[in-house]
Amino acid sequence: MGQRQGMRRFGPTIGRAVAAAIFLVLLLMDSPGQAQGTASFSRIDVAGNQRIEADTIRVFAGIEPGQAVTPEELNRAVRRLFDTGLFETVEVMPEAGRLVITVVENPSINQIAFEGNRSLDDENLGMVIELRSRRAFSVAAAEADAQRIIEAYRASGRFGAEVTPVIIRLPDHRVDLVFEVVEGRPTRVQRVNFIGNQVFSDGRLRRVIETSQANLLSGIFGAGSYDQDRIEVDRELLRQFYLERGYIDFSVRSATSEIARERNAFFVTFTVTEGQRYNLGEIAVASSVPGLDPAEFEPLLAPALGGGVYNARLVERIVERISFQAGQEGYAFLEVRPRVVKNAADLTVDIVFELVEGDRVFIERIDITGNTRTLDRVIRRQFRVVEGDAFNTRELRNAENRIRALDYFTTVAVDVREGSAPSRALIGVAVEEQPTGSLSLGGSFSSSEGAAAQISITERNFLGRGQTVSLALTASTQFTNVDFTFLEPALFDRDLLGGFQIYFLDRNFEETAYKTRNIGFVPRVGFPISENGRLTLRYTISQDEIYDVEFDSSDIIKAEEGTLITSAVGGTYVFDRRNSPVDPTAGFILTLTQEFAGLGGDTTYSKTSGIARAFTSLFDEDVVLSAALEGGALFANDGTTVTQRFITGGDAFRGFARNGVGPRDICDRGDCREPQEDVKVDDPLGGNFLSVLRLDASFPLGPLEQYGIYGGVFSDIGSLWGLDETFGSMGEVDDEFYLRATAGLSLFVETPFAPLRFNFARAIRKRDFDETENFRFTVATRF
Repeated sequence: MGQRQGMRRFGPTIGRAVAAAIFLVLLLMDSPGQAQGTASFSRIDVAGNQRIEADTIRVFAGIEPGQAVTPEELNRAVRRLFDTGLFETVEVMPEAGRLVITVVENPSINQIAFEGNRSLDDENLGMVIELRSRRAFSVAAAEADAQRIIEAYRASGRFGAEVTPVIIRLPDHRVDLVFEVVEGRPTRVQRVNFIGNQVFSDGRLRRVIETSQANLLSGIFGAGSYDQDRIEVDRELLRQFYLERGYIDFSVRSATSEIARERNAFFVTFTVTEGQRYNLGEIAVASSVPGLDPAEFEPLLAPALGGGVYNARLVERIVERISFQAGQEGYAFLEVRPRVVKNAADLTVDIVFELVEGDRVFIERIDITGNTRTLDRVIRRQFRVVEGDAFNTRELRNAENRIRALDYFTTVAVDVREGSAPSRALIGVAVEEQPTGSLSLGGSFSSSEGAAAQISITERNFLGRGQTVSLALTASTQFTNVDFTFLEPALFDRDLLGGFQIYFLDRNFEETAYKTRNIGFVPRVGFPISENGRLTLRYTISQDEIYDVEFDSSDIIKAEEGTLITSAVGGTYVFDRRNSPVDPTAGFILTLTQEFAGLGGDTTYSKTSGIARAFTSLFDEDVVLSAALEGGALFANDGTTVTQRFITGGDAFRGFARNGVGPRDICDRGDCREPQEDVKVDDPLGGNFLSVLRLDASFPLGPLEQYGIYGGVFSDIGSLWGLDETFGSMGEVDDEFYLRATAGLSLFVETPFAPLRFNFARAIRKRDFDETENFRFTVATRF
């Protein structure tokens, strides 16, 4: 193999071209019959070419025989030949009335290799560069590709990356091209600062944006890296955040990023102008469309009537409702233009929703490019319009947001061009695919359940169809859980979710003297029934087994031992009015679940459960309050089993251990009924009825906030009660309603892989036989 050589520029070769030009100038001074400063040549000869035809080189040079040539034109001809990227050296020299162009062709590339790359593999880097094997090599192209590789590393958060192109010369005028990569350490965001914010703290605004500060775990999990594109997204997120809270004059004046080379870190600063907070004033509808009565649309203004803080999202929702109703009445080209008038004296805004006739433009075609993997229909179904429908700018913007929300693409761009006529519009959608599959290896720990290992494989865009397929295995010394899930988010290309789940769950909890095993299949469909409400219907067929019941287990559990086939239909209704599904600070969410078993199988019951949760905030959203009320009821003609009844404790009732609350069959040696008088029995039995109220408050912890560390307080109040069979090993089991209460402190730590929650709790009110738990560590959000 040949020796490695670094890249070199064309200084000596250019010098020879200039020398030839000087020689030509001297020649021109003595050329009779020529215009001053010019010369002509009887023919153009080419030497040194091997693969490229001489006529092709003459065309590139752009000099014809007999043409009057100046020294400047001669230099331009040399440059044109270099710009083709086909030649390593080019020399031009006048000789006896002719012009001789001597070239050395660039070698061809045998193969391209990458060395030193770890975070970006060869396949990814191969897609970045433009040079390819068997193409002509050029130093300029190699250096351009080296810069492209550097930009790819910067996009991945490594701004210290260095790339050196090196060639290895081979026989037959060939070279191997090697890109030697020094990746450097990931460039983190050391600090995100805000200037000009008076209302919301830096910590609250950091929770709004996508750019995150590096912390102690960033080096392990790769979070906190710098991305310039993400900064632009953050500007828009900040704008939306303030507009939804009444600050209609808000603006991001600048977003600067300064790199500290000695720290290999960026300092990002957003300079903002908040302005005043405005409330809603007069709200009205006006129409300039003949035959369209604005009074018909006044009921749609109800959410904005009665004052309240101005909310851009609310205004957008009213516009969509008016547009939809007008479209139903045949006004396809109607435009709804909210005219906002600020009243500085009382800090209110009057809004008039003006209905005007828009341009009669139809959608001629929707073109989609860049989706090398995702099917066109997955993208097309994000549009609420098709070819031939009336053009709607607002719907186009919403469709772009829906495509971006799929999270299948790194970039999404939607543009509009004039079609075959001024009344026809062509919509172009350009996307760039990104990986949608993930392999997760991890673990969890809780103080009562110990350590658990988990492996999961998830593909969010299965076969490019927009479907989700996942397989998860979780195991510990106390349980094994295998779960396979398939979801189709748009069954029949409609807003109809379809899918199924297959699960296997084997539990051997240390607090019980028996084991349970559940194997089930659950197909489901889900669909919206209102703007904020969604209903999911499902059917469950499962085999539920209570086995390995030990001698010291409760007589009630012994009577329930065995295998039952459950065939049940059910549904879950969710009504969500939170201001954010990820970080809510206002609103509420209501979830109701109903299940009926008895369509075949061995058991018949009705199980109802629900949870209502409300959110509010204080001190400009720095302190977030939450209240959740959960309840459930189980009724059965032939009695219930422990696998059907409600259980609580652990995360569900903080301060108590898992299965630590509710009816319990417990007796010491000598106190149990025959034949268990010589053993101790202590089995949680669950309950047919559940009621728990959870109160939470979270707040920043001074300077720790910048590292994603928050504090919290909580209190849980509730009970678990009710059994169909109460005669157990201890005799009569007490299954009455007894109120329990706990209180505690929380520490929230945001980490790159998941938010962590540390709970320190104490039971304030409990029964003597309840099992308490003072500390619990789980993976959870602030609520």
